[in-house]
Amino acid sequence: MKAIEFAEYGAPHEVCHCVEIDDAPEPGPGEVMVSVEAAAINPADLLIFEGRYPGPTPPARQGVEGAGRVTAVGEGVTDFTVGDRAMLLSRDNWVERQTVPVGQAVKLPEGLDILQAAQIKANPPSALLMLRDYEDLNPGDWVIQNAANSAVGQHLIRLAKSQGIKTVNVVRRRTLVEPLMAIGADLVVLEGDDLGERVRAEIGDGRLPLAIDAVGGASCMHMADCLSDGGTVVNYGFLSGDPCMLTPSHTIVHQISLVGFWLVKNLFAGPREDIERTYAEVAQLFIDGVLHSPVEATYTLDQVADALEHAGRESRDGKIVFTPNGSIP
Repeated sequence: MKAIEFAEYGAPHEVCHCVEIDDAPEPGPGEVMVSVEAAAINPADLLIFEGRYPGPTPPARQGVEGAGRVTAVGEGVTDFTVGDRAMLLSRDNWVERQTVPVGQAVKLPEGLDILQAAQIKANPPSALLMLRDYEDLNPGDWVIQNAANSAVGQHLIRLAKSQGIKTVNVVRRRTLVEPLMAIGADLVVLEGDDLGERVRAEIGDGRLPLAIDAVGGASCMHMADCLSDGGTVVNYGFLSGDPCMLTPSHTIVHQISLVGFWLVKNLFAGPREDIERTYAEVAQLFIDGVLHSPVEATYTLDQVADALEHAGRESRDGKIVFTPNGSIP
């Protein structure tokens, strides 16, 4: 069967190849086999290929996200039956079929579109948990984020809107203002050294206790300039490659804290019931239309170079998704 493997660190579209591997084994006790119907290309995948994010050492298979149908179950499995829709928690999901321990799969409702299911593992729960777990937010409060046009950023805008929380969204290109306003952003501003002054000119003394940082470096510091005293910067991304920056004035005078968020630690290291509850909530948000992940294009596994080149473009209107079996059911 086909799978994607990266041979060395480097440009994703150059180091990844579609290879033939042994078919997935029949499931043993406590295992399930899943036919992967769709698998999104996540920013973490691209960073792993470049050697800038925790992941396997090449040569290795890859694919943070993947979802499909259970096609066989092993002895003793009671949580799944053949035909169930499932999301994979394993991290090598750019493959036609996977056989995994039952704890590495999460059952999904039938009402969830498969292209959405292929994107719910990483970005939506990250937005949900960062918005929920660090500050007690009330309707009318503000949250600020950079990389606001990212998948996490767009999920956060939609989630905040549904809760009456207002968002300040920092971007690098003026062309992003209108699309983000169209999905519910309250304020979209360009990155810059004077970000704090410009944001406060717009929101006055509004309560802004939370900053969500995907970039690090000076961008992290600029968002901290906007925060209310006692606020929190939550860093979840490596985009600039620079260390997160806060000044002594931020930490001492304004009592602003910097914390890190990683889904591996903040969700997957917790109890199974928390994982299942979180994904049930996320799936329902998609079914209800609160969340939506646009897809710009789909590719088969043997089109990996084109798919990864497409995924690396700055100007996209949606995710790039592999369809390992060639079509969407």
